[in-house]
Amino acid sequence: QALLVESGGGLVQAGGSLRLHCTASSNIKYIKSMGWYRQAPGNQRELVATITDGGSAKYADSVKGRFPISRDSGENGVYLQMNNLKPWDSAVYYCYALVSYVSGEHDFWGQGTQVPVSS
Repeated sequence: QALLVESGGGLVQAGGSLRLHCTASSNIKYIKSMGWYRQAPGNQRELVATITDGGSAKYADSVKGRFPISRDSGENGVYLQMNNLKPWDSAVYYCYALVSYVSGEHDFWGQGTQVPVSS
């Protein structure tokens, strides 16, 4: 069973919008933060946005004001609303969760969802 399940990716035209959703398995407890990273071909994986369990959000400069992130508390998940998409936003978007255990913290990653933006 996948621990993080992403949805909402797909082809979109520049200037358009998409909403990504990530749900964490009910087996995952005590999520400190969740968010999204992305990786374009030939590039390193980079932060897009994260949000803590207290609601504090952090954004990459390139998406500030365009990609608000929010928690989906009912489903133990997170949304990323992507507005005014640019061709350079094209990437595989990965859901991320930082989870606390008694033994320490652990990262979890989703399998990724493709977001191609056509010009």
